[in-house]
Amino acid sequence: MSSKEIRKQTLGRVRRIVVKVGSSVLASVERGLHLDVFAHLAKEISDLKRQGVEVLLVSSGAIAAGMEKLGYRSRPQNITQKQATAAIGQPRLMNLYDTYFSRHQQQVAQILLTHDDLSHRRRFLNARNTLLTLLELGILPIINENDTVVVDEIKVGDNDNLSALVTSLIGADLLIILTDIEGLCDQDPRTHPEARCIPLVEDVDMDMKAMIGGTSGPWNVGGMVSKIQAAQKAARFGVPTVIASGTQHEVLHQILRGKEVGTMILPKMTPLSSRKHWIAFNLHPKGDVIVDEGAKKAVLQRGKSLLPSGVMRIRGGFGRGDLISCLGPRGKEFARGLVNYSAVELEKIRGLRTERIEGALGYKYSDEVIHRDDLVIL
Repeated sequence: MSSKEIRKQTLGRVRRIVVKVGSSVLASVERGLHLDVFAHLAKEISDLKRQGVEVLLVSSGAIAAGMEKLGYRSRPQNITQKQATAAIGQPRLMNLYDTYFSRHQQQVAQILLTHDDLSHRRRFLNARNTLLTLLELGILPIINENDTVVVDEIKVGDNDNLSALVTSLIGADLLIILTDIEGLCDQDPRTHPEARCIPLVEDVDMDMKAMIGGTSGPWNVGGMVSKIQAAQKAARFGVPTVIASGTQHEVLHQILRGKEVGTMILPKMTPLSSRKHWIAFNLHPKGDVIVDEGAKKAVLQRGKSLLPSGVMRIRGGFGRGDLISCLGPRGKEFARGLVNYSAVELEKIRGLRTERIEGALGYKYSDEVIHRDDLVIL
C-alpha cells in the first residue's frame, strides 16, 4: 500500500483532533506575532468544526506575546523572568484568539495545565470531563502549560509533550503538530537546502534522532526531537501524528483530506490502555530498580510481574504506589510501573523469593514488586 493510500485509510475516520501550534509558527524575532497566522488558523479550525470535526488547540506563544509587549529581543533565561513574561503574554495571546475566532462565531475557552493536573488520577479525570463538556457545548478549548507558576517539579516539559498527553486525555483520533518546517526531514532544511522530507514513518520507536539535526530556535523550545517523542506517546495510545508546516495554505484541510502533507507517523498496532498510558507518560518516576537478566526477560518476553527475587539494586526514595523505572543489568530502562513497596521495604526484600517477604518485613502487601497490570513496557 502506498503512502497516500495509507493516509487516506488512516484519516478516513477522524472525528476528534488535537492541533498543536508552536511559537515558531505564531511569532518571530523579526516580525513579532504573526497575526496572519492567527487569522488563517481561526478560519481553518472554525471551518472544520462546522464540518463536524471536534478540535482542541494546544498553543504555545505566551512568552513570545509577552516578549513583544515588553519589547524584548531575546527570550528570558531566568525562570522568574520567564514566568513574568508568560503572565504578561497569556492574556494577549488569548485576546488574539478570541478576536480572530469571534469573526467566525466560534467561542473559545482557556485551559492552563501543569504536570500535577495530569499526574493525579482524580485531577486527570476532572480535566478530561471539563474538556469533553466544552466540546459538547461546541466551544474550542485552547490549552497551554501554566508557565506563570510552573517549576521543574510540576512541569509537563513542553507543549509537544502536552499535546500528546491531551490526545490521550480526551481520546482523540489524530494529533497534528504544526511547526515552522515542512515535516520530519533527514536534515535540518533551514541549514541544508537539499534536506528531504519523510512522508511516512511506520515505526516511530526506531532511532530517529540520528536522522535529524537540532531544530531549536529562539522561539522554539521543543525542537524536532520533542515532536518525535510526542508522536511516540500518541502512537502508544493508538493515535497517528502528522508533523507539518503551520504556514502552508489550508494545512489542516489538506491533512484531513489525506493529502501527502508533512510527515505522518503511524500508531502502534497494539495500543496501551488509557490507564497504562497514564502510568507510562503522565507520571514522573520517583526512583528505579536494577533487575537481573532473568527478571528482565520474564517481564519483556513472558508478560510476567516483577518479583523481589529479580531485584538487584534500588535507587531513590520512593514510597508505596509511586512510579519507578525498571532498568536492566546494563542500566537501560525497559519498563516502568507502580511499586507495591517503598524503597526502604524493598531494600529488605530484594533478592528474596515471595514466600520469604512476610518473614523479612513482618507483613506482606503483595507477592509482586510491580504487578503486570501496573507495569508498562517501554
